[in-house]
Amino acid sequence: MTQAKKQLRLGAFLMAGGHHVAAWRHPGVPADAGLNLEHYKEVVLAAERAKFDMMFLADSAAVWDMNEEGATHAAVVHFEPVTLLSALAAVTSHIGLTATVTTTYNEPYHLARNFASLDHLSGGRAGWNLVTSSNQAEALNFNRDKHVEHAQRYERAREFVDVVTGLWDSWSDDAFIRDKESGRYYTADQKHVLAHKGKHFQVRGPLNVARPIQGHPVMVQAGSSEPGQELAAETAEVVFTAQQSLADAQAFYRSLKGRLAKYGRSPDDLKIMPGIFPVVAKTHSEAQAKFEELQDLIHPSVGLALLSGMTGGVDLSAYPLDEPLPELPATNGGKSRQQLLIEKAQREKLTIRQLYKAIAGARGHKQLVGTPESIADELQSWFENEGADGFNIMPPHLPGGLTDFIELVLPELRRRGLFRTEYEGRTLRENLGLRYRANRYFSEGAPGRVAAS
Repeated sequence: MTQAKKQLRLGAFLMAGGHHVAAWRHPGVPADAGLNLEHYKEVVLAAERAKFDMMFLADSAAVWDMNEEGATHAAVVHFEPVTLLSALAAVTSHIGLTATVTTTYNEPYHLARNFASLDHLSGGRAGWNLVTSSNQAEALNFNRDKHVEHAQRYERAREFVDVVTGLWDSWSDDAFIRDKESGRYYTADQKHVLAHKGKHFQVRGPLNVARPIQGHPVMVQAGSSEPGQELAAETAEVVFTAQQSLADAQAFYRSLKGRLAKYGRSPDDLKIMPGIFPVVAKTHSEAQAKFEELQDLIHPSVGLALLSGMTGGVDLSAYPLDEPLPELPATNGGKSRQQLLIEKAQREKLTIRQLYKAIAGARGHKQLVGTPESIADELQSWFENEGADGFNIMPPHLPGGLTDFIELVLPELRRRGLFRTEYEGRTLRENLGLRYRANRYFSEGAPGRVAAS
């Protein structure tokens, strides 16, 4: 019997009007995209019809850009992500619903309850993207004068995951018998009280939501620093990352997959999905013209603010725009992204202006401007050479950029046998090829699913 060809996974990374910093100014984008539910319905339903594994929402609990001119990008105001995904759960049936929530400025019980609820509302399609907050302004909204130190954020995150997953395991899968005749709503010995007392958290439990349909919502992480990789190797099931070349992607892929065995995990237990910013048209010249149309809409102060935020929060306005990037102090924000951009500037000998224009779309992720064939070639090369298990697609503007990818690139990927034509299951785990998460306190598993340790 011929074994089915391995297929790549796709996420639709939906950022308000699109990923380009000037996307909201594009004539095809609703100016109020970040707070427009009908807009989000349109794009997520398009992604579901195209059989994407999941949609993904980034988030920050602070405004990223507060310049005096009022020039900014559409993501300056947007829906709280779990609220939005709950609304989208009602109009979708198969696509995974994944959102970012930080462990630094939240409490485990809140998060466990929110995502367990979303998993039930969606029929088993919830995913949590764990971050420790790269936006240092978040601290000022949560009773602090400065951001929590990087090492402490990851220490807190590790305990946070222990508490959240323990709360998700508060009840056995079949604890709630709801027997009206006897009056017994649940089986008493199928409840576990967490009673956690640690360095950062004291949480009694149990959770007041039944066990999630997937056992646990899918655990996603985006950190690529050394502590980020270690936390991902122990806890994550999907990793979003930013790589510029196949060689860099392979190094990250092998480093992260190579850490799994010490946690009793196999390579298939973790899907690595780099971000890809595609600008696609039938010819290279048409694709380049589409890209330049967006580049011409960049407000200089917005480009500079974007670069300042992504390189550690240093105010770059005091430096000449057409000179090289100055030497930057180590950041307490996103360390891996700062290093990636410094290396890009040095490698390509870019000025500050050239660097902010270079990241205005992809923000350090891989940018592909070309034909369906050339973009499919690149994705196939990474997928088949240990650079990726799939990709998090970052449309330059919405809905048009996603439509272009669906109508032009997906048929080429399917022609090569690299992407599905139908969903394999109904839950996010089933479609990603991830195992059902067994309850650590109770031995039963969900019918028809293989339990993971």
